[in-house]
Amino acid sequence: MGTETVRGKQVVIHFDGTRCIHSRNCVLTHPDVFVPNVEGEWIHPDAVSADEVALTARICPSGAIRYERLDGQNGEPPPLVNTVRIREDGPLAFNAPLRIAGEDQGLRATLCRCGLSKNKPYCDNSHAEGGFRATGEPAIKPSEALAARAGTLEVAPQLNGPLKVSGNLEIVSGTGHTINRVGETWLCRCGHSQNKPYCDGSHRKVGFQADGA
Repeated sequence: MGTETVRGKQVVIHFDGTRCIHSRNCVLTHPDVFVPNVEGEWIHPDAVSADEVALTARICPSGAIRYERLDGQNGEPPPLVNTVRIREDGPLAFNAPLRIAGEDQGLRATLCRCGLSKNKPYCDNSHAEGGFRATGEPAIKPSEALAARAGTLEVAPQLNGPLKVSGNLEIVSGTGHTINRVGETWLCRCGHSQNKPYCDGSHRKVGFQADGA
């Protein structure tokens, strides 16, 4: 599935099905724009205002939905605070100016942490089928406030190993608590670490295989 592009009068919507994790925020927030379970055209940019389309896109955790304004207004700004949210039994949801494996990938992405995705480093919902279990509320680590909280975040998948993340980042629990503040960290993507969301070297023990950056 490639990217669908639908042009309206005031906004263009881009939908990348390979990035979608079916969080259903779009169809629950604006089922008049994103019409579920129909044949044929299902994206309707002109059903609501461009502002409403923009808001809906911004709550898509995977970055599957992007938009372009045609009315002279600015597009989506980078966040003031770079975050990765730990989803219960699910992926790592990043919100930052992202460079993943050396390529610009927008401001939002959900990356696999169960080790089962067939679209690594992105989540493809294999965690649900595979019965992956991991808390979204890891223990809080003592950390000092970052001198800067925004800027480009580099995510480099390591060959057969974790995600190396470089840049200003707050690691946030599913309920919104900041559990760590880092300038560099290694996040588990094999699904076997005993110290999730961080890597503990378990990928070597289990023979995890995945491409590197």
